[in-house]
Amino acid sequence: MHRNLYPATAPKIVNAPVVIAMVGLPARGKSYISRKLARYLNWIGVSTKVFSLGDYRRKMMDGSHFDHSFFDPNNPNGMMIREKCAELILDDIVKWLEGKQKVAIFDATNSSRKRRQHIIEHCMKNECKVLFIESVVDDPAIVRANVMAVKISSPDYTDVPSEEACEDFLARIEHYNQAYEPLCMAEDRHISYMKIINGGKNFVVNKLQGYLESRIVYYLMNIHITPGAIYLTRHGESMYNLKGRIGGDSDLSQRGIAYAYKLAEFMQSQNLEDLKVWTSEYKRTIQTAAAMKDVPMEQWKAINEIDAGVCEGMTYEEIQEKYPADFAKRDEDKFHYRYSRGESYEDLVARLEPVIMELERQKNVLVICHQAVARCLLAYFLDKNYEELPYIKVPLHSVLKLTSVAYGCQVEQFDLNVPAVNTHRERPKNVSISRDSEHALETVPAHE
Repeated sequence: MHRNLYPATAPKIVNAPVVIAMVGLPARGKSYISRKLARYLNWIGVSTKVFSLGDYRRKMMDGSHFDHSFFDPNNPNGMMIREKCAELILDDIVKWLEGKQKVAIFDATNSSRKRRQHIIEHCMKNECKVLFIESVVDDPAIVRANVMAVKISSPDYTDVPSEEACEDFLARIEHYNQAYEPLCMAEDRHISYMKIINGGKNFVVNKLQGYLESRIVYYLMNIHITPGAIYLTRHGESMYNLKGRIGGDSDLSQRGIAYAYKLAEFMQSQNLEDLKVWTSEYKRTIQTAAAMKDVPMEQWKAINEIDAGVCEGMTYEEIQEKYPADFAKRDEDKFHYRYSRGESYEDLVARLEPVIMELERQKNVLVICHQAVARCLLAYFLDKNYEELPYIKVPLHSVLKLTSVAYGCQVEQFDLNVPAVNTHRERPKNVSISRDSEHALETVPAHE
């Protein structure tokens, strides 16, 4: 008989922390999804942490290596250790969420209905909501590619030859398959879950609850489960760069024009199929893309530079002289500080969210943008927090190639050897705000 996993007497939890429990056989991209989702949620300001059962198991066993028989459901010692790790994770998740954090991700196979029932009961007892995310892959070629790309470099297989590691891990998958109970409407229609099938070819969503869960599902329906690459560069050096002025819509300098041609040569050397180029609406990005012929171009208002409001076109020295108190406030909290009649980095992150969603769907894209925009995009891909974000170094006349890998993002930087001014401003030290300054920028609402 079907058992309702959400008893009718259970209290309805509103605005509660969310526990995302991954489900699926090994080598289905669960860890990739977990870490990518955590990066996204942290980037939009939702405090999120991944709890990996594999990490707990390795710590409990002091890094000892076990072959596939450890994961046999008929191995009582292996089962006992794995269940103990799961219990430790649930306890740690509850402690972490008590600190007013928003989302915890339980990265494990969670392949039995009994385990999932226990997760629900544990979380409901501690007033947390649960969303299960199952990754289903039935294409053997994808599974084997995942095994080779991820698991042979896993801490579980340190110093183990790749072929031996691969065969052992395939045997481990078979052990899990013996006891695997996938999510299904017949048995699990009363719980919140999402199924991602074959890397996003199909989706099943059931009993979705809450705004945050809706954003999570929308994000996961847009990401690539398999790795891809994105090229990111700032515009060529502009006339305003030479004068130390921020914002504006100036033309490229002679060196900026030279960079545009170098960039075209570099991108051609990459031999990419169906390359797309995205620019902002400002002349300096459009002019930087102009040397690339027969490549589709698209202008995005969303990747325009941060709006400096009343400070547009000023140098930092002029801002400090005219608005010393606000200049100091920005140095104290650069991410949240909003220019009068302009934007903050926090506003810019919100503006760039649709760009991130579209980038996750694309392949072979070159984004030609601005310093603040590049910092926000890099913070997403490199999992940087809001304090680090405004100080990420993105030099002029360099190309960054971003490749998603199993547990993060690989970055390659190409300096195209065209001289340019340095526009990076280091994080100031020992900054204090003068409360009695005569000059201050007027404050305006975030959205007029």
